[in-house]
Amino acid sequence: MEMEFFSASLINLLLNLSYTVIALIVGVYALLWIDKRLLKNIDIEEEMKKGNLAVSIFASTILIFVAIIVASGLKG
Repeated sequence: MEMEFFSASLINLLLNLSYTVIALIVGVYALLWIDKRLLKNIDIEEEMKKGNLAVSIFASTILIFVAIIVASGLKG
C-alpha cells in the first residue's frame, strides 16, 4: 500500500510541476505578445530599467492573470 501511495504522489507532483512550467511559459509569451502587439509605443523592458513602478505592476499583473487562467484550464 505504501508503494502505491508513493507512486501516486510522485505522479501528482510531476503533473503539478508540468502545469507550473506550462503556465510560466504561456505567461511570459503572453507578456511578450502584449508588449509587441498591443503596446507598440511603450517598451516594457526599457521602462522597467528607468524605474517605472507602474509598468512593473502592469507586467506582473498580466503574468498573474495568465497563470490563473492557464492553471484553471489545466486543472479541469
